[in-house]
Amino acid sequence: MKKLKLILGIGFMVMTSSAMAQAQKDSELYTTIARMDSIYFNAYNTCDMEKQAEIFDEDIEFYHDKGGFSKDKQALLESLEKNICGKVTRTLVDGSIEVHPIENFGAVEIAMHKFYNKEEPNAKSKASKFIVIWKQIGDNWKISRVVSLH
Repeated sequence: MKKLKLILGIGFMVMTSSAMAQAQKDSELYTTIARMDSIYFNAYNTCDMEKQAEIFDEDIEFYHDKGGFSKDKQALLESLEKNICGKVTRTLVDGSIEVHPIENFGAVEIAMHKFYNKEEPNAKSKASKFIVIWKQIGDNWKISRVVSLH
């Protein structure tokens, strides 16, 4: 009887989390953040520095497990232009985005992505996790905080 209760409990948890994930993907907030992720990383992949600058909040904080911490928007943009433009592209891991609202502020995006280094075409790309805090200002969304893990 205990085993049956345990199995039913686990089954309920799996069904509930699956239903919650699907409900989240159907939400307007999820759609908005997934769209903003796409807009930002299209600018990243095409070296559209003006668009990247537009999307980063003036008060950006960028935490990179290998590169350290940056809170200087201009220095971050210059580093991206120097080290990323024309050299690296990013792809989102399909189905990996989670979006969670932050009341009276914006949203948290948690997902997985891969980077491809054009200068090392034979290098294997591993999926890595990232967290973005999106700040809503009227109808606009800005990247306020980033945690990039490799």
